[in-house]
Amino acid sequence: MTSDSPAFLVRPARASDVRGIRAMLEPWVQRRILLGKDLVVLFESVQEFVVAEADGELVGCGALHVMWEDLGEVRTLIVVDEWLHRGVGGAIVERLEEGARELGLSRLFCLTFEVDFFARRGFETIGEQVVDADVYSQLLRSPDEGIAEFLDLAHVKPNTLGNTRMLKHLG
Repeated sequence: MTSDSPAFLVRPARASDVRGIRAMLEPWVQRRILLGKDLVVLFESVQEFVVAEADGELVGCGALHVMWEDLGEVRTLIVVDEWLHRGVGGAIVERLEEGARELGLSRLFCLTFEVDFFARRGFETIGEQVVDADVYSQLLRSPDEGIAEFLDLAHVKPNTLGNTRMLKHLG
């Protein structure tokens, strides 16, 4: 952020932010880049989100979803078009990484089209086998679509076409 750029603040999301998060999400759903989420699902997971706010307006968001004892996922990372390339996305990811460390996670996963953005932040492209067979069998029991995407299950393949699976080891 340069000195002439308006400041933004990254903070934990509140229930009152959920409709704004959904409004930021909708254009990406329409472009088939992110999966849509029902309003109730966003309310249920509001504690996973951080938001970036500038002058009282939401300009970005992202969520940290715990997948296993050492593994989390960066989800629903969005920056509104007018705020792209101003440090908002990086600041959100940094905040999510802090949260992951506080929870004792040592690895962060993402499924993304923005490979360069995540690579600059230490994420590396991965293959399919990221967890051992015992953990895999436990994760299979999850009803969460994001877990199914992480496991690369056949029924979610249409959702993940063109996306790159990436992982970061937290130091």
